[in-house]
Amino acid sequence: MSYDLVVIGTGPGGYVCAIRAAQLGMKVAVVEKRKTHGGTCLNVGCIPSKALLHASELFEEAGHDFANMGIKVGTPELDLPAMMGHKQEVIDGNVAGIDYLFKKNKVDVFQGTGKIVAAGKVEVTPDEGDVQTVEAKNIVVATGSDVANLPGVEIDEKQVVSSTGALELDKVPSKMIVVGAGVIGLELGSVWRRLGSEVTVVEFLDRILPGMDGETVKNAQRMFKKQGFKFKVGTKVTGVEKSDAGLKVAIESVKTGKAEELEADVVLVAIGRRPYTDGLGLDAVGVQLDDRGRVVTDGHFKSTVDGIYAIGDVIEGPMLAHKAEDDGVALAEILAGQAGHVDYNLVPGVVYTMPEIAVLGQTEEQLKEAGTAYNVGKFPFSANGRAKAQRHTDGFVKILACKETDKVLGAHMIGAGVGEMIHEVSVLMAFGGAAEDLARTIHAHPTLSEAVKEAALAVDKRPIHM
Repeated sequence: MSYDLVVIGTGPGGYVCAIRAAQLGMKVAVVEKRKTHGGTCLNVGCIPSKALLHASELFEEAGHDFANMGIKVGTPELDLPAMMGHKQEVIDGNVAGIDYLFKKNKVDVFQGTGKIVAAGKVEVTPDEGDVQTVEAKNIVVATGSDVANLPGVEIDEKQVVSSTGALELDKVPSKMIVVGAGVIGLELGSVWRRLGSEVTVVEFLDRILPGMDGETVKNAQRMFKKQGFKFKVGTKVTGVEKSDAGLKVAIESVKTGKAEELEADVVLVAIGRRPYTDGLGLDAVGVQLDDRGRVVTDGHFKSTVDGIYAIGDVIEGPMLAHKAEDDGVALAEILAGQAGHVDYNLVPGVVYTMPEIAVLGQTEEQLKEAGTAYNVGKFPFSANGRAKAQRHTDGFVKILACKETDKVLGAHMIGAGVGEMIHEVSVLMAFGGAAEDLARTIHAHPTLSEAVKEAALAVDKRPIHM
C-alpha cells in the first residue's frame, strides 16, 4: 500500500488537504482514529456548538422578543433532548458528507491510530484487527488540538467539563462557572445562559477575549453583562471541590490575592487548546517541536524531516478550522508544484455569540504599538435601517485604514450577523484595497452590510446616515 500522500487526521485541515491533493492527481490515503471524520470541529466543536447556539438563540428570542413584533407564542418550553437530537442530526449530516467526498475523490481511508515509524512510513493501529503499515512519498500531520487542562482541576465531563462535555449536558445547570473568557467559553456560556443557567465567567487576564480589539471587546462585555453574564476578570481559579450537593470553586484575585468561593453545578474549563501530537512518533523520527508543542516548519509546512509536513493547529498561526483548511489546500498545491500560500494576517476570527463579533487584520492596539499612523471609521447598527427592522441594533462596524495610503489594515465588528459580513473586507484586503474602494462599492438597501460601507465612508469623515 504505497501512496503519494498520507494525511494523519481528518479534521478540517486533513480532509481538505486530502481532497485537494486527490484533485491534483495524487494517490491519497487518510488515517483517522475516530469512528467518524471531521475531527474536533465537526464532532465536538464548531458544528455542534453552532447548532446549539442557533437553537438557544431562537429559544431566547421566542421568550423575550417575539411579543415586541406582534407574535404571541406564550412562554416557550425547553425540550433539551430534542435540542440535543437536532445537534446530533447536524453532526451526522456533516460527517456523512466527508465520507461521500472521500469516495468521490478516491481517497482511501484507514481507521485507527497513526504513528510515523520512519520517513515515508505510517503505522496504523485499529481498535480491532492487525496493525498495518502504509507507505507514502509524503506524510502530513493534521491531528489538530486538544483541550488545555487547568492545573489541579480534573475534568470528568460531568460536573467539571471541557467544551466536549458542555455540549452533552443532560440538564440545564442552575449555576455554571466558565473558566476562561475566550471564544469557546463565551459561546458555550451563551448557550446555557439562554436556556436558564446563571453563568459566571472567571478570567485570569483583566479583560475578555484576549488579543481582540479593545474597544470592541469593551462593548461586548457590556452587552453580555446586560444579558445576564457575570464576570470576574483578573481572577484565577485555585481549586474545585466536588460533592453530591455540587461544586465549590476557589478563586483568587490576581492583583491582591483576595480569596473567594463560588458555588456551581457545572464548571466549564475553557482556557484554550494545545497542539495534539501525542503518540505520533515525531521525536523518534527527528521532527522538531517548539516550546508550545507545535511542529517547527520552514514556512511552507515542511517539518525538520524531509517528506513530513504539518498543517492546522499543530503549527503556528491561529487555531481555527478555516485556517487549517487553507493550510491544507496550500500544502497540496505546493506538493503538486504550484505556489500554495496562506496569509495569516487575513484569517477572520468570529465569536458566534449574540451579538456576534468578527475581526480581521490589525487592531488599534497593534497599530499604535507599531507606530503606524491610521484613520478610524466607525458606524453603529443603531443607525442602520435593516438592524432597526430586525430589532438588532447593538454594535458597530469599525474600519482601520493607513493614514497615508488609505489601505485597509483591519476591520472589527460587533452585531447580529457580522460573521457573514466580515468577508467583503477580507476580499478587499486580499487585493490591497483602500477604504475609498469599499466606500464606493454599492451595497443593497436595506441590509446590515450597509454599515460596512458607512464605516468606510467614516474613515474619510463623510458617513451619510450618521
